[in-house]
Amino acid sequence: MTIIKSTSSHIVSKKRATSVQLTATALSSAILLASAGTMAAEEAKETKTLNTVKVEADAIESAYKAEKASSPKFTQPLVDTPQTIVVVKKELFQQQAATTLSEALRNTPGITMLMGENGNTATGDSIFMRGFDTQGSIYVDGIRDLGSISRDTFNTEQVEIAKGPAGVDNGRGAASGYVNLSSKLASQEDAITGKLTGGTADFKRATVDVNRSITETSAIRVNLLKQDAGVDGRDEVENNSEGLALSLGLGLGTETRTYVNFLSMEQSGVPDGGVPTIGLDGYYSSVYAGRFPTGGGPDLLPVDTENFYGSTSDHNDVNANMTTVRIEHDLADGVTLRNTSRYGHTKQEQVLTGVNALVIPAATKTNSDTWQVARSRQGKDQSNQILTNQTNLTASFDAGGVKHDLTSGVEFIYESQLNYTMGIPFVSPTSSTTLTQASANLYNPSTADVFQPLVRTDAKTDGETTTYGVYALDTITLNPQWEVSIGLRADRFHTKTDTTTRQAAVTAPAPQLIPVGTLLARDAHVTDELLSWKLGGVYKPTDTGSIYASYATSELPPGGSNFALNTDPATQAAGSNINNPNLDPQKGTNLELGTKWNLLNDSLFFTAAAFKSTNENEIATNADGSSTAVGEKQVEGVEFALIGALTKAWQLNAGIAFMDTEIVRGNRTAANNGATNNEGGVIQWSPEVTFTLWNTYTFENGLVIGGGARFVDTMASSSLTKAEAQALRSVLEFGDYWVFDAMASYPINKNLSVQLNVLNLTDEEYIGSLNNAGSRYYPGAPLSARLGVNFAF
Repeated sequence: MTIIKSTSSHIVSKKRATSVQLTATALSSAILLASAGTMAAEEAKETKTLNTVKVEADAIESAYKAEKASSPKFTQPLVDTPQTIVVVKKELFQQQAATTLSEALRNTPGITMLMGENGNTATGDSIFMRGFDTQGSIYVDGIRDLGSISRDTFNTEQVEIAKGPAGVDNGRGAASGYVNLSSKLASQEDAITGKLTGGTADFKRATVDVNRSITETSAIRVNLLKQDAGVDGRDEVENNSEGLALSLGLGLGTETRTYVNFLSMEQSGVPDGGVPTIGLDGYYSSVYAGRFPTGGGPDLLPVDTENFYGSTSDHNDVNANMTTVRIEHDLADGVTLRNTSRYGHTKQEQVLTGVNALVIPAATKTNSDTWQVARSRQGKDQSNQILTNQTNLTASFDAGGVKHDLTSGVEFIYESQLNYTMGIPFVSPTSSTTLTQASANLYNPSTADVFQPLVRTDAKTDGETTTYGVYALDTITLNPQWEVSIGLRADRFHTKTDTTTRQAAVTAPAPQLIPVGTLLARDAHVTDELLSWKLGGVYKPTDTGSIYASYATSELPPGGSNFALNTDPATQAAGSNINNPNLDPQKGTNLELGTKWNLLNDSLFFTAAAFKSTNENEIATNADGSSTAVGEKQVEGVEFALIGALTKAWQLNAGIAFMDTEIVRGNRTAANNGATNNEGGVIQWSPEVTFTLWNTYTFENGLVIGGGARFVDTMASSSLTKAEAQALRSVLEFGDYWVFDAMASYPINKNLSVQLNVLNLTDEEYIGSLNNAGSRYYPGAPLSARLGVNFAF
């Protein structure tokens, strides 16, 4: 088995920020806040004193700053919302040439990406936020979006990141929060915009956004996407997409508005199975140690990061369709009723070749040219469905001299996921032995190798969840300085999982060579209630600033991420599977203290927050070898953000997060079963410091110059304590890195402009993501470029 012991990766950053430097960045933001607040106070005094002269600053337009989140469950502006919510507008990620959700999320700190195991997350938005897995908490227009796929931003108005447990907002969910993509809607403004882009790695992409009014109260909007692209720094890998989004708006500008939206996405290409970690600094291999017990063997050198270890027939085909109907009606002044219905279906078929352990032939062990790396063929045949109807009522009213902003509603949600097990077929119709995938040459892999096909084995997992939810959130304005918000949500759900496995395989008939034997069907189900709540208080020393405290909860029941309850009676009894239907839900809590300010005549938004997030009822191994849901993880941290316009020409988006993670209660050392001890260890994939910056400057002639930086601190890929990890030669952490990007755009005329993006200016070498076993990783993208033509009419 290939494992790594390291405190730093061979691929290390060329520059490292010290904690002092990064803390200085945070303090400078606080100083800016204080100075801006002082200037605002002085301006206010002058306004009161100079009765005969009225001084007004010209409004500065901010392309990056948002005032509110799109969900009607947030009734207040962001400055008065007692929670960390980051809004990434399309103007920002379009300037960065970011085309996927994962790329757009680089604009907020505290988020990292996972590689995943067995190809299950290799093509998806595998988000790890504030210490917890968040890939099951991705939403489109407030409705959960199922499937481990990569989401494109061609039809996205803005990306909203709500941090901390949010059970009141959405029902079941992770302790970290959720991500919501707000879609483009038809409006009464006629416009045509789009972009044609080419770049390194044969990147070709075209988008067009057409909005046209039909009548005075109706309009239609069409968004189109076509992309054919390789991946910078990776041979053979391809990411191709086609997309169509339609939005029909009826009754626009009237008291009853209807939106009919349709989205269709087709994705295809050659997926990436990763690069072996062999030869990275600190790499350890028991195979190598066995071949050369006294040393003296050839050096373990890193492989070329462009090497591709799969087959050109590997594929990732995704078909996603979503139809949404939303009706809004203003019942009275300040009272609006909304009803949203959606049916969505996503189908993904994937075959991927992953790399694993080092293989050194005994006869030629001293010739590293003959060394190999084991490979596995991994397949996915998955379908997801969602059917939902959600009704929301928002109302603003006074009661007893106190203002209430109330949002409440009921939701019905049906979600399902069907997974067919894929496997390598048998050697022959009469054999009980499966074929095997041949290893690849370590340093010189070939796509001409024989790659075994993958076929359905007739084993499958079919899961579904039906949820009925009711919620209410009320923001109570006691006076101009004080607001209190209270939210409560109750859900009743029923999850059912049917599994089919094969027992006692005998013969396999041609031509598919599928094993024949006894098919064993099992099922599991659970019905339960979830109760989530949140409480917040806001103090407003001025109209433009707030200081707040909040506490929020969430719950994630067994099977809550993929509806795959554990159906094996043996492991159910052992309690060793988090999807055991007999377990209680995981429970997330978040305590947060923060401040938010609109500065510089509301053109700049500053936020600062200290938080403590906890997730309880995780699986932990006891000293006697049994497993119970008593595990607890905790994340404490602070986060700062500065978003908006410093001047009319200078736009800025910056954020920094500091996190301290700990497994408060986890596995305990047990001599009788060899259980490892991770109690007191850190949470994997959660760097202590993350930093993001993007800013642009617009000259009088229309030239825009911009650039940014991203910093990710060293990251643990194992939750073991340091002592246990060193003893087991397991992965401890991989190195920190800085990445710098730049852009420039220039208007040719009022309708056309050219835009150049240069990514990873210093050609930094770094590990983008690593799998849990430490055998393979994705290299970070090298120096690359994209050149585009923007048009607007």
